Amino acid sequence: MNDAFGHHVWATVTLLDTCLQLSPEQLATAVPGTYGSILDTQRHLVGSDASYLFVTSGGRADRIDEDRMDLSQLRAAMVHFGGVWAQLLSENPDPATVLVRHRDDGSATEAPLGIRLAQALHHGTDHRSQICTALTTLGIEPPDIDVWAFGELDGRVVEVPSPS
Repeated sequence: MNDAFGHHVWATVTLLDTCLQLSPEQLATAVPGTYGSILDTQRHLVGSDASYLFVTSGGRADRIDEDRMDLSQLRAAMVHFGGVWAQLLSENPDPATVLVRHRDDGSATEAPLGIRLAQALHHGTDHRSQICTALTTLGIEPPDIDVWAFGELDGRVVEVPSPS
C-alpha cells in the first residue's frame, strides 16, 4: 500500500508540476467525456484526496477549499497529503473497518476502509488520465507518471538488458 499511495502522490505532484507551466487559457482546456477543464480537474482530484483523508484518518487531516486554490497551493496540499497517507498506512489499519462519511446535506456513506483506499487510488488515476488527455489535445507531451516510472525513479524497477 505504501508504494500505491507513494505513486499516487508522486504522479499527482508530477502532473501538477507540468500544469504549472500552462497559461490560463491552456488550464481552461476541457475535453469531452472528462471531468472538466484541466484546472477544475486538478482541483477536484486534490480536493477529493483531502476528503478521503479526512474520513480515513478519523478527521486528523483537514479538509480544503480547493475551489479557491491555485496550482501551487494544490501542489503543496498534495505534498502534505503524502505524509498523511504514509502515517495512516503505518498504523496498519484494518481494511474491514467501516467508516462513515457525513455530508453537509445530512446524508452519509458507509464503506469499509479497504474500499475507501481503493477509491482514492482509482479516482486519482482516472482524473490524472483525463488531464493527460487534455494536455495531448494541446500538443503537450504528458509526463510519464505510470507506476513503472515511479519505480524506476527510485531505483527499484531496473531494466536488465538481454545477455546476448
